[in-house]
Amino acid sequence: MSLRRRQEGTLIREMIDQRGAVLTLRSIVSSSTASLADSITEYRRLHGRTYTQKVDYWGPNDERQNEGLDINHYCMTMFLGDKLFLSPVGKTSHMVLDVGTGTGIWAIDFADEFPSAEVIGVDVSPIQPGWVPPNCKFQIDDIEQPWTWPADYFDFVHIRNLEGCVSDWQAVYEQAYRCTKPGGYIEVKEHDIQIRSQIQDLGDKHIYNTWIKALLDAIAKLGKVGLQCRDHGIAKNLEAAGFVDVVENKWPVPVGPWANNPLLKEVGICSLEFMDQSLEGFGTFLLKEVMGWEYAEILVAASEVRKALKDPSLQTVFDLHLVYARKPEAEADSEADTES
Repeated sequence: MSLRRRQEGTLIREMIDQRGAVLTLRSIVSSSTASLADSITEYRRLHGRTYTQKVDYWGPNDERQNEGLDINHYCMTMFLGDKLFLSPVGKTSHMVLDVGTGTGIWAIDFADEFPSAEVIGVDVSPIQPGWVPPNCKFQIDDIEQPWTWPADYFDFVHIRNLEGCVSDWQAVYEQAYRCTKPGGYIEVKEHDIQIRSQIQDLGDKHIYNTWIKALLDAIAKLGKVGLQCRDHGIAKNLEAAGFVDVVENKWPVPVGPWANNPLLKEVGICSLEFMDQSLEGFGTFLLKEVMGWEYAEILVAASEVRKALKDPSLQTVFDLHLVYARKPEAEADSEADTES
């Protein structure tokens, strides 16, 4: 899919309309989805939001949150120059795994772009559309449990937006390493969840910092890792799992239309829409069920965050981390090490 620059007022709507079939068809139950056990499709409910039965997963899986995930996909893809990945894999990747696929939008776009590839998306929620490319399929699975795919199976493993959702990243990467073919790649994209001003220190009592601290405290209470992306954490974990040739990228991503660069302005509009769509979803379970906040307190705090996000004088950003690495080809890499 090509994302072209558009007028600010129509940016978000046009992007979503391009995937209108996906957003509409999410409500259509396919035959495979209909056969899922009731325990998978019966969701927990909290203040009008729905959640998967996996009790330590805090993100809603309802239409509002899912549209936010799709908007975030467009935002990230646009920021990366209309690229779905930066790893040097391309058309040679025949077996592809999308870990934590969410609405399945990345997997669907990859399958469309590379029709010779077979793409598998996995998630704990069956929220993916029923109508997908013939080379794309979805599975309900918990990536923190033992992976059932055979060793050396995937050419490319893609992981995105799971910060705060995983208890043991090292174990996940070790399983990814086992299932990746020698010479295959893994790519991890994560936001640092700390939103901040790029031009001033806002202090501990600013709503950005009090909001994020509360979320991180709740994530820690659930036993999840909230800041894996900092201090080269992704790269260190990938190397510890056995991957080599690690490439790290880190960029500040604007929130709001304050940037002068036309592309970054559009990215900022898109990321603001994503945040506006998703704030209550980020906070409802974590702050109410884990931290004991009243629901009204969550709404007030989210409103204050929104107000700050729309203040152009703050020049709000968050950091995007993109790290990719290769599984060594034992014989070739061993010979190279000997020669060096």
